[in-house]
Amino acid sequence: MAAPVSASLATRVSLPPRARSAASSSCGLGLPSLPGHRHRHRHLRLRRSPSPAGTAAASSASVPSPSGTGDALGGVEIYSAATGEPVLFRDLWDQNEGMAVVALLRHFGCPCCWELAAVLRDTKERFDSAGVKLIAVGVGTPAKARILAERLPFPLEYLYADPERKAYDILGLYFGIGRTFFNPASVKVFSRFDSLREAVKNYTIEATPDDRAGVLQQGGMFVFKGKELLYARKDEGTGDHAPLDDVLNICCKVPVA
Repeated sequence: MAAPVSASLATRVSLPPRARSAASSSCGLGLPSLPGHRHRHRHLRLRRSPSPAGTAAASSASVPSPSGTGDALGGVEIYSAATGEPVLFRDLWDQNEGMAVVALLRHFGCPCCWELAAVLRDTKERFDSAGVKLIAVGVGTPAKARILAERLPFPLEYLYADPERKAYDILGLYFGIGRTFFNPASVKVFSRFDSLREAVKNYTIEATPDDRAGVLQQGGMFVFKGKELLYARKDEGTGDHAPLDDVLNICCKVPVA
């Protein structure tokens, strides 16, 4: 049986004025030996996001209930990394009986997200055999998404960009400094250091969003059958991703029409 969905989704917090950059470490933990990252992170500067969607989410307590999440997410417009063209979530999988794993990465310049994307890529065959559509979304432009896709690599046809973080707003994912860079959960990254090092061997910080406020966004993992939300797991820290075994267990046990 699918893991229970949280009865309430947390609202976003607003970015404090003139927030100091906490992006001086990979995954918020300081991994100076990561390729392509040494000595360059000092140039990151956080600024307020001009996104109207972000502003609205920060001041609103209105987050859809789990039963209404599919409908609310369906009308969100994101961008294909392959073509750069806009696409609606509801057009990405069968909204009646189709199953989809929607992985909300943090941003395309997040080393931990390169690691997660590599795991998703290597798991895609199992999703395919279960008839499940894989959808990976990250904060940034399609051009930034293509950097990750080309250098990791990751299949472009399953990768999408959400530069204004609209889907993240709808799903109530955390946005702010505290849990992004100062969460004890982040120490989990050290238990996966070999996996992380392998994933970022071709890493470049150039994939980081031009709007540096995007580095404050947390992600999450969601499983849908049609519009029904079967599983929701929001990241608690930059090194804390949803267990793929849990997601696979749900996908393989729920029959697909």
